[in-house]
Amino acid sequence: MSTRCPMVPWQRRAAMARQPAFREGVQGQLQVALGVGAWGLVTGVAMVKSGLSVSMAVAMSLLVYAGSAQLAILPLLAAHSPLWVIWLTAACVNLRFVIFSSLWRQPFGHLPLAKRLAMMYACSDMLFVLFFRRFKDPSPAPEQEPYFWGGAATTWLVWQATSLLGIFLAHFIPMHWGLGFAGILALLAVTLSLLQDRYSWLAVIVAGSVAVMAYGLPLKLNILVAIGAAIAIGLLFESAEQVVRDHRQRQRQRQP
Repeated sequence: MSTRCPMVPWQRRAAMARQPAFREGVQGQLQVALGVGAWGLVTGVAMVKSGLSVSMAVAMSLLVYAGSAQLAILPLLAAHSPLWVIWLTAACVNLRFVIFSSLWRQPFGHLPLAKRLAMMYACSDMLFVLFFRRFKDPSPAPEQEPYFWGGAATTWLVWQATSLLGIFLAHFIPMHWGLGFAGILALLAVTLSLLQDRYSWLAVIVAGSVAVMAYGLPLKLNILVAIGAAIAIGLLFESAEQVVRDHRQRQRQRQP
């Protein structure tokens, strides 16, 4: 009687990378690679031009891995602001991931803590969007984790490659090229292509309006407020639609 030896971690990763869902995650993130790459390049250039050394910029890119937070705290680092102000600013900018994590919990809440912590580091905005577009039913399924890691690995590689390129070529890439705006346009085009129903459009319109109206809030809290408003309006209309469906079903059941 033969026994099968358990796979070591690298064998499990290799087996996951061979799954179709992993390749599907890679292909999904390649759709947004242009926008992610443009932002990574801009962030790399901005870190060096704000006064960080190359080694510090590389460490921030690898360890922080949060473009919006990195860009938000660079002026504070240059102004030698107190550490608590820097930490608070970064936390506020990334508060949207608290909202995201409440939704990640359903497909991945059953996984070991160490794996969930690794996912916390690797997740990104567009991965969140494309994941829940692909898995409209977020109940745990075998293909969800390979899809996640395929997308996460692609985004991480694109971001780090372009960010490091920006760091090492910072003195040769002028900021007036408008690379940041190009990145916004690329991501905006992908985001608009994901809007497939009226509720998605309504959520985007509400989020954009709230973000503009709350622009004066400190620490870019208008982003968090806009996300909260979009989620609230989405849940409201989803609940209203469910009530209407239940009412129609009860009416059909009463008919002879």
